[in-house]
Amino acid sequence: MKIVCDASFFFGEYPLDGDLFTTPLVIAELCDLRSKCRLDALKAGGLTVIEPPPESFGNVRKAAESTGDIGVLSETDVSILALASTIRGEVATDDFAVQNVAAALGIRVRPILQRRAKRRIWKMVCTGCGRDVEEGADCPVCGAPLKRRHK
Repeated sequence: MKIVCDASFFFGEYPLDGDLFTTPLVIAELCDLRSKCRLDALKAGGLTVIEPPPESFGNVRKAAESTGDIGVLSETDVSILALASTIRGEVATDDFAVQNVAAALGIRVRPILQRRAKRRIWKMVCTGCGRDVEEGADCPVCGAPLKRRHK
């Protein structure tokens, strides 16, 4: 089985059976010596680093918009989902937003330490007047900040 690893996978000693993949953006997030050493050991054992094709990012962003997770996904998160969809692999992550978008894309998820996330659709709600708002940081009606809530 092909498994695309998020940065959290490299922070500890988590066993995974299968062919391991990641993206250059994940590697750029690895700052501490321990995770870099783990990366080097896994590369020696066959970990493959691949940049997903640019067209695959659009499908991920569209799915993230439909689930309401687009505002919380980093470019690194989008890259691992794009790679998983390109190589038809699973994603190893504890990030609930990544798990939610993966479910929307039909990508299997392997949680690392946390439980598997429930699939949710999110919306933005004004903390002042309670209106549902499509996007932005502040309510266009009353100016209060918006908060993300599940539908």
